[in-house]
Amino acid sequence: MDFDVGARLKEIREEHGLSQRALAQRAGVTNGTISLIEQNRSSPSVSSLRKVLQGIPMTMAEFFAPDNLPPPEQIFFKNSELVELAGELKGTVGDLSFRQVGDLRGRTIQMLHERYAPGADTGRTMLQHNAEETGLVIRGSIELTVGKHKTILGPGDAYLFDSRIPHRFRNVGDEECELISACTPPYL
Repeated sequence: MDFDVGARLKEIREEHGLSQRALAQRAGVTNGTISLIEQNRSSPSVSSLRKVLQGIPMTMAEFFAPDNLPPPEQIFFKNSELVELAGELKGTVGDLSFRQVGDLRGRTIQMLHERYAPGADTGRTMLQHNAEETGLVIRGSIELTVGKHKTILGPGDAYLFDSRIPHRFRNVGDEECELISACTPPYL
């Protein structure tokens, strides 16, 4: 799925009646950051885009929701119907994917199928959001840092933590890591 992050940000900013300067001030970033993203001259990391969207305010799930998503009443989802949320974000290290189950409008939980290529990293800036997060590693291994705690999880290992604590995911192994995660309320 080709997703134009810059055009989408500009569209949303204008829908909310914000100038680039006003959005930058609300988000705590520079005017240049907004301009570069909108021109697709800079691809924001997950944490950077989330920071910008907090100035609107809008979740990443809402930002990436395509117009053709099925209504929230859908119960079953084919693999092809999962929505890629992070595939177009280049500020992270390496290749990673966050595929979401369903449309989150009106929902209080978010489930993701996550994949991290060897060396992939959610970024040096630790993630932090007002939610609870849990997940289970299906294959490969992932280094998870939550606050001062750090460990490497492998197949069958799981995690559960308060997402307000700064956290980071890194694939330090030599094979792709795949995991299933859930977050409530939705984060991305």
